[in-house]
Amino acid sequence: MRTFCGRANPTTGSMEWLEEGEDYDYHQEIARSRYADMLHDKDRNVKYYHGIRAAVSRVKERGEKAIVLDIGTGTGLLSMMAASAGADFCYAIEVFKPMANAAVKIVEKNGFSDKIKVINKHSTEVTVGPDGDMQCRANILVTELFDTELIGEGALPTYEHAHKYLVQEGCEAVPHRATVYVQLVESRRMWSWKKLFPVHVESEDGEKILVPPSEMESCPGVPSVCDIQLNQMPSSDFSALSDVVKMFSVDFSKPVQSASTYYRVQLEPVKSGKAQIVLSWWDIDMDPSGMINCTMAPYWVKPASALQWRDHWMQCVYFLPREEPVLQGEKLYLTACRDEYSVWYSLQRARADEEEHKADVRVESPVCRCRAHLLWNRPRFGELNDQSRTRQYIKALRKVLKTDSVCLCISDGSLLPVLAHYLGAKQVHSLEVGCGCMQPSRIDLYHPHKLWLAFFKANNLEDKIKIIEARPELLKPSHLEDKKISVLVGEPFFTTSLLPWHNLYFWYARTAVSTHLASSVTVLPQSASLHMMIVEFQDLWRIRSPCGTCEGFDVRTMDDMIKDSLNFRESKEAEPHPLWEYPCKSLSEPQEVLTFDFTKTVPQHCLSTEGSVKLLRKGKSHGAVLWMEYHLAADISVSTGLMQLTNEKGNCEWNPHCKQAVYFFSSVIESEILSDPTAVTYAINFDTKTGEIAMDFKL
Repeated sequence: MRTFCGRANPTTGSMEWLEEGEDYDYHQEIARSRYADMLHDKDRNVKYYHGIRAAVSRVKERGEKAIVLDIGTGTGLLSMMAASAGADFCYAIEVFKPMANAAVKIVEKNGFSDKIKVINKHSTEVTVGPDGDMQCRANILVTELFDTELIGEGALPTYEHAHKYLVQEGCEAVPHRATVYVQLVESRRMWSWKKLFPVHVESEDGEKILVPPSEMESCPGVPSVCDIQLNQMPSSDFSALSDVVKMFSVDFSKPVQSASTYYRVQLEPVKSGKAQIVLSWWDIDMDPSGMINCTMAPYWVKPASALQWRDHWMQCVYFLPREEPVLQGEKLYLTACRDEYSVWYSLQRARADEEEHKADVRVESPVCRCRAHLLWNRPRFGELNDQSRTRQYIKALRKVLKTDSVCLCISDGSLLPVLAHYLGAKQVHSLEVGCGCMQPSRIDLYHPHKLWLAFFKANNLEDKIKIIEARPELLKPSHLEDKKISVLVGEPFFTTSLLPWHNLYFWYARTAVSTHLASSVTVLPQSASLHMMIVEFQDLWRIRSPCGTCEGFDVRTMDDMIKDSLNFRESKEAEPHPLWEYPCKSLSEPQEVLTFDFTKTVPQHCLSTEGSVKLLRKGKSHGAVLWMEYHLAADISVSTGLMQLTNEKGNCEWNPHCKQAVYFFSSVIESEILSDPTAVTYAINFDTKTGEIAMDFKL
């Protein structure tokens, strides 16, 4: 069987489907999984073990055999905990075949084959009875089916089915219950991930203000959760308008309903402000008494000393449909609506006719009407709202634009065409590459053209900027009214880009439109450079680190699987991570390793570099971070990666709107003696035919 996988092609700016061998999907799933992160989560594992021991004891005290159902067993860890706690038998369900095979080996290696049966099925397909997968219904239900939003991985329908068909009435459940907590906050930073703020531009004829269209202002956005490491959000970036309150609980020991519903709590703001954001997290009680508790609460709710780092469960940011001014002490209602897989929130003022008001709640999921939330993800909204970044582009455009400039912008969903017009360009054309790459069925839904028409109308720019819907290689003189382009601009930003260098598609597009450029054309940015730095991560290393043993159980089979999958490709690949969420310190100086000259076309030959970088600080070399810098004009650059080293210890501040590329080293070296610095050698190759970068590091 062959597998088709979607991949960004940096030479075309589009997603392409590549045929891969049957093992590819499995290796990707394992290599990019969070299994290692979960096995390193000491707090989670210890609490589960305590909860399982207690549940087995309660069943035994009633004089019953302890029969365990473990749904989503993964490595088989929770089943082995149950067996070692005295359970009589465990049914371990795992739908992902390679994982189920690994669980069989791990269970056997740890000596529990006679107590644990691994069933490679979806739990809804499991049968019970003398000839079934399970001999009888279980009286202990153990699961770990949760994501950051609690219900996003289908926990509710899975529990609903299990209670109907697989477990006894009144069974024990580990965890016993989950509780979702919320806090209402005001945060310009987080709100900038949903709304486009007005942009101020000083032009020849006074200040111009670019405003978003009214349909964008009133749009509720999309219901998908924004899950982040909230512990990296400084307290100065938000203002709490309410205390933390319990939103809803789910008791997993009783039948669970997955049908859409809503929950409502009364709030009294502790201070006045603009209600914009609902911050949310959950905790799980492993026992009925709530004595064994595992919480995702952020740093301002629980002492920092008790925080357990984890990447498989984080915290949620929800955006209210619109900003609501609230007054300290006024009576409000916060409503959480949910379906089987997601949650969304709305805020209401208290009314006299409360019972009648309850009937007003609509459980339908919010739908983006303005198209912007379908085209731009949250970091992109943040990037477009970054005033200091916009000022750099304005400064650079001022340097290159003249009153007779014919300007072409190549970027997805960019404000540069409007800025170029405001700053005096005679003609402005915008090549929207994104819609040229889309399937016809998706164009109308995501169509950038309609979004920009609304933008232009809101700012009286209908006849000032021409949108060209064509791929760069299909651009014709008639598109440009038979004029040559004197200024070619790009941020560059393309929606299909996954790794920092994928935005080099701008270079390929620039090459494709060469015949339309004036001989004296100015290209902005004029060049780009790839930068690299060796780092020690505070915690992110855990997602790629072997575990060995977990709570006394040998899980090296899982370590080997992850290692094999990471080595599946001959050269290891870098992976994208938003490093503002993952603290690290630099062990080397940042180093420029490759440059790309946009004033010239893409060369036929590969661009390669080799060298070494010295480790200047003590620490563990977990990997290399790579990012792009774009040189807009003389002395004006923007970085997609390192913004600054914040202190002598080498702590890093990263661009919060971009993901950086992380290449994890297969082995870690610890640099101690700095009188004789250790060096890391590297070889980096940019293949101009594919637009991909291959890299290799030796410690």
